[in-house]
Order: sequence, then structure tokens, then C-alpha cells
Amino acid sequence: MLEIAVIGAGRIGQIHARNIAAHQGAVLVGIADPDADAAARLAQACGSKVIALDDAFRAQAVLIGSPTPTHADFIERAAQAGQAIFCEKPVDLSLARVDACIATVQRAGVALMVGFNRRFDPHFAELKRRLDAGAVGNLEMLTIISRDPSPPPASYVAVSGGLFRDMMIHDLDMARFLLGEEPVAIHAAASCLVNPEIGAAGDVDTAMVTLRTASGRLCQISNSRRATYGYDQRIEVHGAAGMLRAGNVPTSTVEVATAAGMTGDPVLPFFLERYAAAYRAELDYFITEVAAGRHPAPSGADGRAALRLADAATESARSGQVVAL
Repeated sequence: MLEIAVIGAGRIGQIHARNIAAHQGAVLVGIADPDADAAARLAQACGSKVIALDDAFRAQAVLIGSPTPTHADFIERAAQAGQAIFCEKPVDLSLARVDACIATVQRAGVALMVGFNRRFDPHFAELKRRLDAGAVGNLEMLTIISRDPSPPPASYVAVSGGLFRDMMIHDLDMARFLLGEEPVAIHAAASCLVNPEIGAAGDVDTAMVTLRTASGRLCQISNSRRATYGYDQRIEVHGAAGMLRAGNVPTSTVEVATAAGMTGDPVLPFFLERYAAAYRAELDYFITEVAAGRHPAPSGADGRAALRLADAATESARSGQVVAL
């Protein structure tokens, strides 16, 4: 039984804490959060307890679901304490800070897994399995679509690091995961079409990115902060021998046929519902790998690589030029 402490009682911390409490291979030793009331509510819901921040670094493992500016500091403290670490993305918004953090983890020799949960979505994982098995031959083109149902508040945008580092970073990690080669060039185009307040905060809400690998494989990523029909999450792989596609997940598979045509239920509303199984699967993988003495992936290096792509996309969107990697 892996003893895990959770830092952060916000939305993402709640997901992870509940999953840990329900896992047969783990014990939720406590919740640490500056908001004592939020920590108490979550601890009660999970049958656990509130702990001080210092106590979180005494468990066998720590799950960091606190705000982004705290991640690197907490990772380093956990590494120095010899803990296995699961940290939500990103490690930090600064590549230099990420490098320093990863160096600390490497010196300590501990496991660090970064929470790119989409790798563990059952539908995307099956697409990856079939791609690796040669179902469509060599990959030639990859298309990733990720659109939120509605934009976040401008107050969040101002501290998020921008769409490329906050939202698209998940898709950039998925691109690396599926392409099988590192991108060598990136071109981004972005606009503010959804909410003028996002533009006033210095960010964009609509973006498209093209990646190219050394062998010529291409990937296009489409992001929008608005999709009126729900949480839009799709992947298409075009290969030499065919195509693989993972589509949206509806709230049910029920369809109604009338003289007016066929209708179905809408897609799942947001990431909490769409990726519920992915969050459970990534936790199970983390626990299994740590128990076996292995270092799980996505690793700190994967987190760094995705942030590097997000930085390059930000630069390209600003300059209008292709950025060589």
C-alpha cells in the first residue's frame, strides 16, 4: 500500500484525492492546503484527515495539485525527502526553473511523473496501441482538436502562462507521444475571437499550430476556448495504409430517428467528465510503477519538452515566423 499525501484541495486535488482514497493499492494519508475549510471538506469526503504542509513531505509519495507557481518548489522539497512525486502540469512556466528542478530530482534519484492525463484516456490509449501495432502503417499526418466549452475568467488567464502553456501543452505532449519523433519546427497562428477580456489580459483564445519532424511527419493542433456543443476532444492519425480516429464521447449513445432526421445526445461537457477514466488510469499506473521501483512517464523531461514546444508556439504566434527547434 503506497502512502500518498495530497497537496491542494482545489478542483484537480479533489479528483486525485478521491481516486487515491478509492484505490486498493494506496492509502490517502492526508490533505494539505492553506484553505483549511477546503482541506477539511475534501478530507471528510475521502475518509482522510487534514495535515500540515510539512507532514505531506513525510509520506512515501506526494501528489502535487497546488497552483502552478508552487510546483517546482514542492517537487524539489519532495525529492530531497526521498519521495516519489506526481505533479500536475506544468512543472513551472520557466524552462530555466524546470531544468533546475529536474536536476534536483535526478540527484535525488526519485520518481517524478507529470500529469499529462490524456495519454491514459482509454480511447486515445487504444489509438496509440493500434498505431504502434502498424494498423495504418507509417504515420504521415496527425490532427489533434481540443476545444473548451467556454473560456476561463480573465483573472485566470492573467496568471495561466497563456493558451499555449496552459491549454495546448496537453496537445503538444500528445503530439510527441503519437508522432514517435521530436518536432524540429513549429508554426503557430493565434487570434482573440471569443472574449475581448482575454485579449486585454495579453492572451489569445483561438490558435492553430503546425509541427514538422525531421522525417517530414506533420501534426496540426487546433485549440479554441469556445465550443458551443461541449468539450471537443478528437484525434486523427493518417498513415500510409489508412486512418485511425478517436472521436468525442457523448453523454449517451442513444439516438432518436424521426422524419426530421437523426439526433443524438451532446458530448460530455468538460474535462472532469471526459477524462475521469484517464485520471484513474494514470494514478493506477503511477502506483504500479512506483511499487515496482520504476520511474513512470510522462517524466520531468517530458514536461520540459512540452513546455519548450509551448514556448516556441508562443514565440511563433507573436512573430509570425516558423521557429526551428
